[in-house]
This record gives sequence, C-alpha cells and structure tokens, in this order.
Amino acid sequence: MAKNTGIAPLVEGLVTPTILELGYSVWDVEYVKEGAEWYLRITIDSPEGIDIDDCEKVHRAIEVIIDEADPIEDFYYLEVSSPGVERPLKKPEHFVHCLGEVVEVKLFAPDANGNKSYKGVLRAANENGIELDADGVCVALEYSAVAKANIYFEF
Repeated sequence: MAKNTGIAPLVEGLVTPTILELGYSVWDVEYVKEGAEWYLRITIDSPEGIDIDDCEKVHRAIEVIIDEADPIEDFYYLEVSSPGVERPLKKPEHFVHCLGEVVEVKLFAPDANGNKSYKGVLRAANENGIELDADGVCVALEYSAVAKANIYFEF
C-alpha cells in the first residue's frame, strides 16, 4: 500500500471543521506528487467567491492543525486555492452544485455512440450519475464512466 493512501481524506477530516467555522466550504483535498515534490492542495469555496485574502486566512488557520496532527511523513507544500471558473467536478455533490451550468465531460472509454467526451448543460445529477443536454440530445452518464469533468468557461 502506498504511504500516501488515505492522506487526503484524513486531512479533509482534520481541517473541514475549521474551514466551515471560517465561513468557507471544502471543495477538494488532494495529496499529489509532481516531479520530486509533494503537494497538499486544499480547495475552498464560498457563495461570495474566493480571493487571495481568503486563501491566506484559511492557510494560516489549517497549517497549525495539520502540523499538530502531523499525518504526512514527507516534506510537502501546502496550497490553498479556489476551484476557479473551470472548477473540476469530482464528487456527486459537485455536480448537484453546478446544475444548469455548461460542463465538459471526458470518458474513460468511448460510449455506445463512440463518443469519448461531451459538452453540454448539466440537467440532472444524483448519487449514480448525471444527465447532460448536449446540443439538444439528452446524454445520461454514470460516474464510473467519467474520467474528468469540469465547468466549461468560454473566454
């Protein structure tokens, strides 16, 4: 078993109460290795949006909690950020939160129609999957088929 298995959910459990107390929600927690470096990424959100001051406030509050619990053996960088305009959608609650938005979905493998990706308006989401309106066609996808999904923002 990899030594980093379970770190993200453990840290999420440690920091969520403090983040909620500060008036934000936890959008995502990742513990990833990029090159030779480890990163603990905490993504926060709020109805009013997130700016750099919000990220700094949360960073200062949670770094103490993480340091005291000391769940990570390796040296790592702690990053706190907003999900951004093209926010990733990873959990069923992310999809529910973004109903009515245009999303881009990439599949692990081509579906029965031969499509490996879709872009459309997110019309429904539940614990099993989503429904998109892709150019007037209703497309139902199970989460198990989705490799990556995010809000689509046209610049």
